[in-house]
Amino acid sequence: MRPVGAGGAVWLLAIGQTLTYAGVYYNFPALLPDLEAATGWSKGQLAAGPTLAFLVMAVLTPFTGRLVDRGWGGEMLVWLPVGAAAGVAALAFVVTPGQWLAVWFLIGIAQAGMLYESCFSFLTRRLGDGARAAITRVTLVAGFSGTLTFPLGHVFGQAFGGQGALLAFALVILLGAVPVNYVGVRALRRAERQGAVRPAPEPGALRVALGRVEFWAISLMFGLIWLNHGILLTYVLVLFQDRGASLAMATLAASCFGPAQVLGRLVLMMNEARTTNAVATLVSLGLVVLAGGVLLLAGVTPGLVFVVAVVQGAGVGLLSILRPVLVADILGRRGFGAVSGAAAVAPILASAAAPSVGAALLVWGGPGLVYDCVLGMAVVGLAVGVWLATGRRRLQG
Repeated sequence: MRPVGAGGAVWLLAIGQTLTYAGVYYNFPALLPDLEAATGWSKGQLAAGPTLAFLVMAVLTPFTGRLVDRGWGGEMLVWLPVGAAAGVAALAFVVTPGQWLAVWFLIGIAQAGMLYESCFSFLTRRLGDGARAAITRVTLVAGFSGTLTFPLGHVFGQAFGGQGALLAFALVILLGAVPVNYVGVRALRRAERQGAVRPAPEPGALRVALGRVEFWAISLMFGLIWLNHGILLTYVLVLFQDRGASLAMATLAASCFGPAQVLGRLVLMMNEARTTNAVATLVSLGLVVLAGGVLLLAGVTPGLVFVVAVVQGAGVGLLSILRPVLVADILGRRGFGAVSGAAAVAPILASAAAPSVGAALLVWGGPGLVYDCVLGMAVVGLAVGVWLATGRRRLQG
């Protein structure tokens, strides 16, 4: 058998991320009705588990980034999914909400070193300037993870019940993600030995980065956008119906988020040689602002909710690729894993906080306050991006 090259390794890691996200991230919303029926617990009790995992992930991501810098990125991508699979399997046997939280705490530890952040750091340190193309390919494939998971969740839930279906998702990780990650990691390391150059770790890099205003600007920008997107995604059916869409129309429009993310990434991949990181970033931020503006107008013509979903999805899909690239461009590649991991804390926390923040906004001011706030977050995020790109002249293509 001919050895897998670096290009093939990237596609294998893309499949690995797709299956990992399916088994540990999208499995919860896909199985929520079945889990409620199986456990008798409330949505809030069940949702507390994944929220706790997000918080643990946020705390540990800078540490796992340091492990990437020290050469352990490949090991984390291979072995932490094994631990995650064990955790997801254990969820099938818990009988109290306390046990549910305890297992999700352990899953959060695994998530900190096996999802996008660690994968992107691993690719950036090994591929250098070629990382954006590789990251685009990974997210292009992994963008279909939700599309894969919901039908699987329906099948597994019908066949095995809510908790039994978690065992099936554990096997998706163990028998699917782990082997392809193993082959992909080995292939990339083989290519590195054949001449690829990666920067040496720099223990003080994180301390230097934390002293730069650009680090905090990047954290603020992505934290605001991820909070914006998390609120919109969590309450999309409520908000779209408030704009006059029927439940069927709102559901169909909401299903456009994932394909729109993939479409945006595909456009970037096709134009990667002609598009600088600065331009791609500002266009992406502009799309999120546009989505917020169109959401305000959708009350006049409910069909505009489809425009909101497509434009928002494309913008956020692009930004998920560009964040590690911008960290490398602006703050350098030395100590990249630790620096990128620290910069990821804000968007991870924003994702964890989004359901609670959105609920509070709905209570305080109804959907109108939500529209104003998500648009305001997008506008401030764009302003920070413009400052980084033009005021400081930091974003290089």
